[in-house]
Amino acid sequence: MLKIEEIKGKKIWEDFLLGCEEKTFLQSWNWGEFQKMMKNKVWRFGVYDGGDLVGVTQVFKIEAKRGTFLFVPHGPILRIKNEKLKIKNYNSKFKKEILNTFLEELKRIAKRENCGFVRVAAIWERIEENEKIFKDLGFREAPMHIHPEVTWELNLEKSEEELLMDMRKTTRYLIRQGLKNEELKIEKSQNPEDIEVFNNLYQKTVDRHHFVPFSLNYLKNEFLAFLPDGQVLIFLAKYKGECLASSLIIFWQGIAFYHQGASVKKYPKIPVSYLLQWETIKEAKTMGCKLYNFWGIAETESKKHPFWGLSLFKKGFGGYEKRYVKTQDLPLSFKYWLTFAFEVLRRKRRGF
Repeated sequence: MLKIEEIKGKKIWEDFLLGCEEKTFLQSWNWGEFQKMMKNKVWRFGVYDGGDLVGVTQVFKIEAKRGTFLFVPHGPILRIKNEKLKIKNYNSKFKKEILNTFLEELKRIAKRENCGFVRVAAIWERIEENEKIFKDLGFREAPMHIHPEVTWELNLEKSEEELLMDMRKTTRYLIRQGLKNEELKIEKSQNPEDIEVFNNLYQKTVDRHHFVPFSLNYLKNEFLAFLPDGQVLIFLAKYKGECLASSLIIFWQGIAFYHQGASVKKYPKIPVSYLLQWETIKEAKTMGCKLYNFWGIAETESKKHPFWGLSLFKKGFGGYEKRYVKTQDLPLSFKYWLTFAFEVLRRKRRGF
């Protein structure tokens, strides 16, 4: 018999996630604290099978122009130990039972909070078995996603030389050119004032690539939410003393996440971004990380995709692709369809 309980202890939450293989920092305790800083309501639930905690999910109330809804980013996170769950059909059935247990609670919250729908962006492998679980529970594919559905990861349990040899030839060459350039320096910082430096580059990146940016307040709060536990660093790439590229990296439970990046093209022949990424990867290894997550990449190989160039850059460092189940919506009222129409138009405008 499954039961759901609200989890209020950080240690219980983080200890459970420590034993889970498939996870991202969007379900970390500190990401929930960041959401609170952004004035969003936060709930953290666990599902118990007898006395065993088998799944957790962090839920946020999002109030946006396109509608009010409950959002589960990269969750629920499950950890099923029972040996008999190795049987595929039983495993699928149990996953469905856990998800439905969460869902019944979310429906109650959504009604109370006047939300039009529940949106779930699970990091469950994109296979028919998982897609069917959502479909059977009444979900439909969302018209657009908020967080990556396709990501690129790099195994850091290799030597630096092995990592270099696994890279694209051009990437490896540019890194080595950057290392030879004595005027090119990579610095790391936990100084909140450097968020301003990052933001200046970020705004120039927005102008170049035409995407909807995060606010300076968002970037500051993200940094400050992870800073007390030493889980965030800003990297600054400087050429002749001038900062040309920067990144905000989250270090959580043995994984480094390349979550925010920015650069300018003032010196196109200087491999600033390549050396910045390589030094970040080396720092992640030094900190004991076993995995480097490059965050999102383009869904297709089409050169017409707005993120094709960035995806090509990330893939050049070696690694592998992961595809997750498409973001899923559970409509709860007619208001959902207003959001649906708005997001369909927005998706067409942005081209993906």
